[in-house]
Amino acid sequence: MSVMIDSYTKTPRPLRHVDVEYVIDQTRCAKCEEKPCLQSCPIDAVYLDESDGLIKLKNTCFGCVLCRNACPHDAISLDVHMDPPLKENVPNINTKLCKACGACVQACKNGSIHIVSDGKHEPHSKIDKDTCVRCGYCFRVCPTDAIKYGELLPKTVKGGKAVVVNQDKCIGCMTCTRVCPSMGAINVARTNKLPYINPGYCARCEECMHSCPSTAIKYSSRKKAYKMYSEIKSFDIVSSIIDYDIKRLSLDLISLNKVLEKVGKEIALEFNDQTFENFIECKVNDMMERELKISLSSSIEIDKFTKLVGSYLMDRNIEVYDNKCIACGECYNVCPVGAIVVNGPNPIEITDDCIYCGKCVEICQFDAIGAYDDYFYSKDSDLYYARSYLYKQRIGDFSLSSDKCQACAICVKNCPVDALALTDDDKIEFDGEKCIYCRNCEEICPLDAIRIVNFR
Repeated sequence: MSVMIDSYTKTPRPLRHVDVEYVIDQTRCAKCEEKPCLQSCPIDAVYLDESDGLIKLKNTCFGCVLCRNACPHDAISLDVHMDPPLKENVPNINTKLCKACGACVQACKNGSIHIVSDGKHEPHSKIDKDTCVRCGYCFRVCPTDAIKYGELLPKTVKGGKAVVVNQDKCIGCMTCTRVCPSMGAINVARTNKLPYINPGYCARCEECMHSCPSTAIKYSSRKKAYKMYSEIKSFDIVSSIIDYDIKRLSLDLISLNKVLEKVGKEIALEFNDQTFENFIECKVNDMMERELKISLSSSIEIDKFTKLVGSYLMDRNIEVYDNKCIACGECYNVCPVGAIVVNGPNPIEITDDCIYCGKCVEICQFDAIGAYDDYFYSKDSDLYYARSYLYKQRIGDFSLSSDKCQACAICVKNCPVDALALTDDDKIEFDGEKCIYCRNCEEICPLDAIRIVNFR
């Protein structure tokens, strides 16, 4: 399949060959009522088959994976195979018309053109086919029309303008990177993972404009385009410089996580043998220092990373005390996700769908439901492992990145208590009084824009 998006009719038109193989887990899909995948597709390739009620993909799908990212139940699997980008042929130079003026040599951004003299012809320009990116700049600057270029793609150029990506509107589908015929013209930023255009390599063929589902690509002044490119490129350079340090830090954090898990399991076993009602803690400075010296190459003092650990949640547990439960159904009525099964007079059952919000614990009049957290926390320069029982609904702090959020409203449609809303100006509005801090929105956000911090 070879597709291109017409910006007016959404009708695919040929450009590159794309094979998309998909599998939809219909069992998981059946649990979803909102079907956010239907609204996520920029070319309406995802549809609900009314004959059997199943979600399917049309053969016009070009593999942007937005439907997969939008699916809250991870029911869509895509395997995309795409041919290399369609390219122009290498420009052809008519040696009889070429005056060896050097205009094309200066215009070539890749250094692929040089002037030669073989004794048989007058000095003329020659193009290195291996390094030429087919951008067409040599064709545009040649004063004698000695260069022939542009047999495949349109050569529309607006004088003094350059093509840019509006990263506020970009949805990160990467369609532009797939259709661009000029290698090096569209790059992906290391920092925000969004595409940006190098004006020096862009042939301004406008294929990316036509294919962009969010109309994020447009013409701008060359001065603004180069400034935008320079800023993003600078961030990328800084990012590459610190990559080594980040990698080393990541390995240390993985080791730290393993140490936390090991220490946590050991203390949890001790807690299981003790009787307490509300809260129990154990200072673990010595144990952590001993384990860290074994796992990390450098010695670390506990007080150096207590802030890093902060409140580190290790495990959440919930259980029903059969001898207390009378199957009154009060917990069933308040559960926001339907994770409680009532089969009176037998005690209730709590399924794996539980999100540990604590509403059932708070509503139960007979103390028949117990829930507790195991976690690390720091106090002054000391580190503790603690267990605390939950007697009311959980709390936390909601954080939304306005730079990442694209107002796709997937979080709004899947919030079990309607704590999130999409405003008329395409902003996500948070209602702290309704939120139960279940972290469902954080889990399904395709752009990683939501964080529940200080979760407790």
